Order: sequence, then structure tokens, then C-alpha cells
Amino acid sequence: MENTLYIALSYQTVMQRQMDVIANNIANVSTPGFKGEQMMFVEYLADAVGKDDVSFVQDIAVVRDFREGAFAKTSNPLDVAISGRGWLQVDTPTGMRYTRNGHLQIDAKNMLTTATGLPVLGDNNKPITMPPNGGNIVISAEGTVSVDNQQIGRLKLVSFENEQLLRKESDSLYTTDAPALPAPKAKLVQGMIEESNVKPIIEITNMISAMREFQSAQQMIEEEHKRQLTAIDTLARPSNV
Repeated sequence: MENTLYIALSYQTVMQRQMDVIANNIANVSTPGFKGEQMMFVEYLADAVGKDDVSFVQDIAVVRDFREGAFAKTSNPLDVAISGRGWLQVDTPTGMRYTRNGHLQIDAKNMLTTATGLPVLGDNNKPITMPPNGGNIVISAEGTVSVDNQQIGRLKLVSFENEQLLRKESDSLYTTDAPALPAPKAKLVQGMIEESNVKPIIEITNMISAMREFQSAQQMIEEEHKRQLTAIDTLARPSNV
């Protein structure tokens, strides 16, 4: 009798995780370069002694949608959107990280950094230092950074054979053990920012669906619990002699 409860509970558990993923997608609708996520489910068969196998629901991974988001015009010369499969390489205290959030800035040391102050690397694997007096900044499609027609450096764009191996961290950063490859087809668009590729209407629809599935499993649990109580009450009654 417990199998029905266990199956329903396994389904509720993955629906709760699905709700967490959907809520995170909705929370990042306005995060530049954010990539939507969804759960991957499989059937898990458990052996039951003397009986047929019991089928449970199991979540095995979070799959990210790496499709390109829409570009929004900002007219900020330090904003760059990446067109195609490419990532900016970022230097952090814990190692190399990668991002598609091209909302860049210049820090107190005149280095080109992410919005959180982490150095963005050039093709020489070193930070790009901007002139102290400023000037007209131009970032070409190939990543060349020029100030007042003087070339300062070139942003490094990389790609990966399997982007699903990228692991998400905070501040729109990703990490991976896979080697970073050249990204010859990726181009930069200055004065633009890539928006999140999350579609709010679809996520809200998914959330409503997940809530209904969770409630359906809860109803199954309650009905099974009532059935067990009825069976126990019936079996516990003394038989009429």
C-alpha cells in the first residue's frame, strides 16, 4: 500500500524542484545574458520483491537554454552584446570564468571590468587597461577596443564544444573544466546588451502547470491515506460470530 504514497511523493519532490527552477527563471527576466533553465525528468524503476517493478519520477539534471536573447539598445559605448556562440573570459580570484553579460565598466585602476568589478581579459589573457584621460571608445565586431582611434587591446571571445557542461555561478558567471576554444563566428555589437532569453508568459504558464501537478499528487496522497485508514478500521473490527 505504501508504493502509491512513495510514487506520489517522488512526483511532488521533483515538482517542487521544478517550481524552484521556474521561480529562478522569472526572477532573472531582467538579468542581461541570463539563460533559462528547465528540469530533465526520467522514470526510475525500483525492484519490488515478488511484485512488478515500481515506477518513480526522478530529476537528473538542469538543462539550460543557450539560445541567444534579444538585443536591447543602450547607447553606452561600454556595453557589448555577443552575437553567436561566444563568451567573454573573466579573471576571478578563484580562476577563469565566462559570461555573456556585456555590461562593462572601467574601474579605479582604469581596467575594463564586468559590472561587478572583475577584469575582462584580452586575447593576450591579460586585463585591458584604458587610458586615464578617457576619450571616444569604439569596440569593433571582432572585439578590438580603441580609444580616440588608438588600439588599446582586443576582447577575448571563446566558445565550448558542449555548453551544457558550463556550471552556473553568481553574477552571470559560468565555470567549466572543459577547454575554452576560439569563437571565430562570434561578433560583438557595441552599445547593445543581450537580454535574458526567458519568456515570462511561458514561465508563468509552466508554473501554473507545475502547481496543478503538485496539487494532483497531493490529492492522490490524501485519497490513499483515507483508503488505508478505512482498510485498517475494517480489518481491526472483530468478526461477528
